[in-house]
Amino acid sequence: MIGGLRPIVGSGARETYSSTMAGLWSGLGDTLRRLDEIAADPEDTLAPDEVVETLGSLQYSLHTAGELAAGLTPPADAEDVHAELAAALAEARDSTAEIAFAVELGGFEAAEPYIWEWRGALFRVRLARLRLEPPDLADPPAAAQAHAAERAVAARVLLLGGALVLAGGVLLGLWLVAALGLTGFAAGAVSYRP
Repeated sequence: MIGGLRPIVGSGARETYSSTMAGLWSGLGDTLRRLDEIAADPEDTLAPDEVVETLGSLQYSLHTAGELAAGLTPPADAEDVHAELAAALAEARDSTAEIAFAVELGGFEAAEPYIWEWRGALFRVRLARLRLEPPDLADPPAAAQAHAAERAVAARVLLLGGALVLAGGVLLGLWLVAALGLTGFAAGAVSYRP
């Protein structure tokens, strides 16, 4: 059990919560990846001699992630999603234990009825992660539109300027200038996306 975690309050609570959750995910990412690999091809990977111990350690990783999540106090606007994450981690932990127990008792055949439920529990953890990621990490739509507009203007300037320099170079017989104009025109054509 993790001891001594105090509730997060104050103006930096969102940043502290986000950084703690980032640490949780960095530790949990490998666990989920390994569980997904096992669940993707269960007939081959759920051999009793090899996988029971592996599933036990992965189950423990899910348990410690759940304990860490339980020790955090999320910001007010993330309470519901945080509770969903805690429930998803507990369900994934319990489903992993069920699979390990079934494999230990009877191999793949005994675990087969529980595999889809287990895969659903693992997916629920990933879904909770997606819902917890702060929306301010992505470019806001207005900033993305402004960036696209700036790229379009730059591309048009390159197209027009390149065409003018190309034409001038050809008319005057300055082939180096014409080549530079052609390069500018090509760069504008490649970067232009309406």
